[in-house]
Formats: sequence, C-alpha cells, structure tokens
Amino acid sequence: MKRAMILKGFIAVFVLLVLHPLDGIAQQIKADTLSINLRPEGYKDPKKATILSAIIPGAGQVYNGKAWKVPILYGGFATNIYFIDFNNRRYQALKEALFQFDRQEPNNFPNLNRDGLVRQVNFWRRNRDLNYFLFIGIYALNIIDAQVDAHLSTFDVSDDLSFRFEPNIETLTAGGTLFGLSMKINF
Repeated sequence: MKRAMILKGFIAVFVLLVLHPLDGIAQQIKADTLSINLRPEGYKDPKKATILSAIIPGAGQVYNGKAWKVPILYGGFATNIYFIDFNNRRYQALKEALFQFDRQEPNNFPNLNRDGLVRQVNFWRRNRDLNYFLFIGIYALNIIDAQVDAHLSTFDVSDDLSFRFEPNIETLTAGGTLFGLSMKINF
C-alpha cells in the first residue's frame, strides 16, 4: 500500500516537472524568408535539459556543459542504494528473527526479547523507507538542477561587477547619529 502511494507521488512529481511549460522566451519569428532567432548565444533549452535529466539522470547536466556534476550525482545514487540495501538486509534479518522468536525457535539475536525485536524491525524498516524517499529526492534534485542551470545559461555575468566599502552616516529621528560602513555593489 505504501509503495503504491510512493510510486503515485513519484509519478505526479515527474509529470509536473516534465510537462510544465518551461520555455516562454525561446521562440523563432519567421518573416517571409528571413528567420530571426531570439535565442542568445550559449542558450540551453530548459525543457530539453529537464527531459534529458528525467530520462537519464545526469544527461541534462552534460547537455548544459556541467559534466563535472555527474560523478557527484551518481555518487549520491550509489551511496543511497548502498544504504537502502544495508537497511533492508538488517530489516529482513530482524524480521526473520522475530518470526523465529514467535515460533519459539533459536534466532541470531538471543539478547533481544520480543519488544526489542519489534523495535529493531520497525527501526530498520523506517530507515530503509526514508532512504527510498532520499533516492526520489536525489532524482528530483537532478532534474531541478538541470532545469535551473539551463535557465541561467545566458545569465550575463560581466567583468563590470564590483563592490566597494564607503563610510556611512545616518541621522536617527530620535536625534542620534549612526556611523557605519556600507557596501556598494555596482552591476
């Protein structure tokens, strides 16, 4: 029952991310035989990046020219899969021990009574299930990162960015004066 709900939630998030109208700016205007492209140089299509990342995690990052993020992404997936497997193995072993305890057979955890076994089974199941949610979160973060990075691909960061510190004097309405330092940002 829970897995079906998790799957439905995952599908709903996937559909919302992929089918959302992502690109209202990038259009081509054709006038007779003259074609004017409104896309600036270096433009990356956010919808294409989103779809690529949804199909193959990391493909959107490669499309955006940020391939250095792919090993981090797959490292997160691999670590998460390891912990899912680890928690699941502990859960299965303790669940089997609980069944053996109920049948009054010897088990691998002789120091635990029934309440202890139940607590341990619930603990490891909860950890495993939380790791499933973390896996979905990493997958969603992969898609969101590709989309945002594509949107910011043409963001102008010129060399004209600068900041400076200046002394600042402010007069308060109560009659006092404040002396300080202000930071002015030019862009």
